[in-house]
Amino acid sequence: MKSRFDDILTFLQVVEAGGITAAAVRLNISKSVVSKRIGELESRLGAELLRRSTRRVVPTDRGAAFYEKMRALVAEFDNAVEQASLRTGALQGRLRITAPMSFGTAHLGPVLAAFARRHPGLELALDLDDRIVDLVDNGYDMAIRIGRLRDSSLVARKLCLSRRIVCCSPDYARERGLPASIEDLSAHPCIDYAHVQAGRLWQFEPSRPGGTPRAVTARSRITANNGEIMRDMALAGLGLAVLPLFIVHEQLRQGTLVNALPAAVPLADTIYAVYPPTRYVSRRVRALIDHLAAALGGTPPWERTS
Repeated sequence: MKSRFDDILTFLQVVEAGGITAAAVRLNISKSVVSKRIGELESRLGAELLRRSTRRVVPTDRGAAFYEKMRALVAEFDNAVEQASLRTGALQGRLRITAPMSFGTAHLGPVLAAFARRHPGLELALDLDDRIVDLVDNGYDMAIRIGRLRDSSLVARKLCLSRRIVCCSPDYARERGLPASIEDLSAHPCIDYAHVQAGRLWQFEPSRPGGTPRAVTARSRITANNGEIMRDMALAGLGLAVLPLFIVHEQLRQGTLVNALPAAVPLADTIYAVYPPTRYVSRRVRALIDHLAAALGGTPPWERTS
């Protein structure tokens, strides 16, 4: 029975790692042992589970279906063991997390590193992608989401606000002048974010308390699906961009970017930790969310002066 379970766990790792070599590294066993386990599993089932190429190993149709069922069963097994164990025991197991690319590369690494040091028995798998992925279908335990949540089926915990600013380079400001109001934005070339409609991107706080947020249609000259690219385009003097402070705080401090529209404040986004609804939330997920809230809550690190 143990060998069968080891074979299944090895198969799951090969699919998630995308290859036998990477799976062997994760499991700390030899490639030959991984290949033997996969071969024995396929022989026992009488079906080919993996299709091997020179670059990657991908599941066959039967392999993909088997993977989805086994992944869910192993996750339930893992949660049951954790629930039955002593609450004071060390955290064990694996956490799969997805987060936006720009936020992850700029600020998430040190936070997760501190968490990993605190819990040496945990394995962390982090995927950075600005696209919104389905947590359940893709096997993620939790995600970092920035914006206004649309998926009401997820459980969310607010971590902090993400304030935004309309910015440009000093050279652009000298050559083209700055807009005096949000209505003037239509006269300027703008740099837009590909994953958000321009009407949602260029939204501003109401002119009076309790009023309706103001929105304008910007004239997009450049569109990119990455915040750092948008920032670099603004630094090059190619137009105005509305960007979160966690991407441009350092450039604003250095003066290589300036506030292009002090008269109006873009609507702030919210940074959330989200996870699928379940009767039992694992201690691993709860511990990570508490850690993120402690690290990012209140005034976030990129807005602190010291």
